[in-house]
Amino acid sequence: MLNQVIGLDHVVVVAHDLDAAAAGWHALGFTVSPRGTHSAHMGTGNYTIMLGDDYLELLGVLTDTAHNAPTRAYLEKREGIERAAFTARDAAAGVAELQARGIAATGPVDFGRPVTMPDGTATMARFSTFNWPIEERPGDMRIFACQHHTRDTVWIPELQQHANSATGIARVELLSRDPLRAAQHMGRLIDREPQAQADGAWCVPSGSTRADFVFLSRAQLAARYPGLAVDALPDEGAAALVLRVADIARAGKALAAVPAVQSGGRWVVPASHANGLMLVFERSSA
Repeated sequence: MLNQVIGLDHVVVVAHDLDAAAAGWHALGFTVSPRGTHSAHMGTGNYTIMLGDDYLELLGVLTDTAHNAPTRAYLEKREGIERAAFTARDAAAGVAELQARGIAATGPVDFGRPVTMPDGTATMARFSTFNWPIEERPGDMRIFACQHHTRDTVWIPELQQHANSATGIARVELLSRDPLRAAQHMGRLIDREPQAQADGAWCVPSGSTRADFVFLSRAQLAARYPGLAVDALPDEGAAALVLRVADIARAGKALAAVPAVQSGGRWVVPASHANGLMLVFERSSA
């Protein structure tokens, strides 16, 4: 088990039109942060959707840079979850830990973005990140880790209240031509054993109480969400983002203006309305 990686921190949903994406997710009942602009070498901007211990990041390319070349390459194929970030205790120590295990991690990279707090004061959110090798993409998803130096500028209580009552990420479900192999790949990268699920899918816990990664076939995904179209989703890649909600009725009410459907006691938003992802709302068991 890795010492410097706690569990899933956030997922990065990339979009061609960042502002339109933010408006679309707001229409799904989320409180969306003000737009942020990253340090110049990043060349990206973002909006965040803050949950409990984790969050969603909507990200777009503002200026072409060497750093965002992989994101631009991904956007040439599709929108969706390009990357998943783990919470890092110490980014520099995390690089050393992975390298000691024979994984050619790179970093850390330090950057920030301006933040206007609810009381109107201006401050900076600061981060240090490190990356697993870019060619290591289980389920065609890059992974990295993020150390938060200023958590109070990111997890702002006013931004954690959502009309749909979302409280956290339960699972990231990824399509794969070979789910077991993809799960073993992820497990090797984060030192966790894949676990078989009842329907034949494979689950890799991200750590602590954070979200799981589930690798599954198209047939298994279709069986989980009967009546939902899954044919247009990629053969490899994040297909569904499953969120916990405090009140499933509130979630349904917040989704009244979009073509969400009920499936097995959950509300599901089709990928056409969530930047290439099926978005699933399920009642929290906590």
